[in-house]
Amino acid sequence: MKPSLVLIKKYGNRRLYDTVGSRYVNLDDLAAHIRAGREVRVVDAKTGRDLTRVILTQIITEDAKGKPTGLPLELLRQLIIASDEVRQEFLMWYLKSAFDTYQKLQDTVQNRLNEVQSAILSPVDMMKRFLGKAATPGAEADAQPEVEALRQRVAELEALLNKPARERRRIPKRS
Repeated sequence: MKPSLVLIKKYGNRRLYDTVGSRYVNLDDLAAHIRAGREVRVVDAKTGRDLTRVILTQIITEDAKGKPTGLPLELLRQLIIASDEVRQEFLMWYLKSAFDTYQKLQDTVQNRLNEVQSAILSPVDMMKRFLGKAATPGAEADAQPEVEALRQRVAELEALLNKPARERRRIPKRS
C-alpha cells in the first residue's frame, strides 16, 4: 500500500499549510507525518514549485541543532564539496544505497528476533496446553491409571531401599 500523500503549501510569510488537515503546521508536525509513514510534498503556494527537498533538509537541520548526534561532519563537508551534479548524484545514490541496506539489515534482525522469540515461547506454550489439558475433567480420568502405575513403582523402589544391601544386588527393571 502506498503511503498517503500530505500536501503542504508554503506561503511567502514562511508559514506551512497542511491542505489535507486544513491547518497550519510546523517542521515538527511534518517530521511526525514522515515518521508515521506518510508521504509529504511541499510546494510554493504562488508558483507551485516543489520545495520538499529544502523543507526536509530544514527538518534534519533543526533536529540536529539540539543534539550532538546527526550526520558526521565529514559527510556534511563532502555534501558541500559535491557541488557539481555528477558528484552530487553519486553521493545521493550512495547515501540511498546505504540507507536501503541499513533498512534491510534492520528488517532481517527484527525477523530473526521474532523467530527466536517464537522458538523460546514454543516449549512454554506446549506446557500451557499440556497443563490446560490435564486440568480438564476428562483428562484426569485418562491420567489415573498412569499415576497409579507410577505410585506403585515408587513403592517398589522404596521397599527395595529398605532391604539390606545383599538383597538389593539385583534391582528388577520394569518398562
